[in-house]
Amino acid sequence: MASTSLPKVVKLGWIGSLTGDQAVWGQCEFNTVKMLAEEVNASGGLLGAQIEVIGYDTRGDALEAVNAVRRLTSQDKAICIIGPNASGQAIPISSVLEEMKVPDIATVATNPKVTVVDGKVKPFNFRVCFIDPYQGAVAAGYAFDVLGFRRAAVLYDVADDYSQGLTEFFIQTFTEKGGQIVAKEAFKFGDTDFRPQLSKIKAANPDVIFMPYFFKEVALSANQARELGIRATLMGGDGWPSEVLLEMAADAVEGSYLVNHLDFDDPEVAEFKAAYEAKYGRKVELNGFLAHDAFAVFVDAVRRAGSFDPVAIRDAIETTSIKGITGTINIDPNTHNPEGKEAAIIKIEGGKYVFQQKYAP
Repeated sequence: MASTSLPKVVKLGWIGSLTGDQAVWGQCEFNTVKMLAEEVNASGGLLGAQIEVIGYDTRGDALEAVNAVRRLTSQDKAICIIGPNASGQAIPISSVLEEMKVPDIATVATNPKVTVVDGKVKPFNFRVCFIDPYQGAVAAGYAFDVLGFRRAAVLYDVADDYSQGLTEFFIQTFTEKGGQIVAKEAFKFGDTDFRPQLSKIKAANPDVIFMPYFFKEVALSANQARELGIRATLMGGDGWPSEVLLEMAADAVEGSYLVNHLDFDDPEVAEFKAAYEAKYGRKVELNGFLAHDAFAVFVDAVRRAGSFDPVAIRDAIETTSIKGITGTINIDPNTHNPEGKEAAIIKIEGGKYVFQQKYAP
């Protein structure tokens, strides 16, 4: 008689940057997923099985991400994958996921094309973060309605899907509200001198400069903006929040605003933060909170499916409705996004990330 007993070990995949500019985020995600798996394993496992986490470094590269997903699905037989955090790596993996019929839950990959292309939902791609149009609209709405700014400049990374998406929707919302875009300047990933663009922005005299890119370039460009005598308020998205930004550009980003996925000081996240710091001896980065919620979605889906079959897990993820530490996660089957998540507006004050308010445009 064939045995129908459940496997004693199930494999959960993770992909992200363990090396390169975004390694600080990838390491935090991978640590988080391993820590949470250990907690589940210690309390009896998942449907009686132990979770084995297998992670691969994408080095911030799209092709590496595709190769990692192929390894996880074909060799390692992972039943689900968590990550990556970047849209540029999350978009190209969908063909492998569909071929191998394994679901993926992206953490902080915010470009619309991660889950939907040409109005069609990608069957095996999900995420736990809100998306760029929403984030760009939140930043523009807050700048115009709450801060009262009327003249905005944008500096963005022309080579990055994320940066382009936020730029497009910031400009759209800000101009719809009656604001004026007085300068729009581009750079390419890898640039370290932003002075030519910043000089043009300075000449346009904006109230606010929207800088939708990642913390390393934010630090460099913010420092250079202040050196050039630019006094405009700086504003960004979820690519900003890192301890690294505050170390590299403390004074230059003082008084800046950013759109984030949660309030880092919310009592709801205190227990997880304390557990992470106790285990790893450092503070949780933004990505850890979203990796936590991606893991929670995975566990919830397996339990509701009552199965380790990746397609059954995928079907369960489509009907997710759980309270995560970054907010309520109601996955819409038509978009595979968590619809209706509020954004958190954060101000950098006294070298700290200080929560201002929850905001929806």
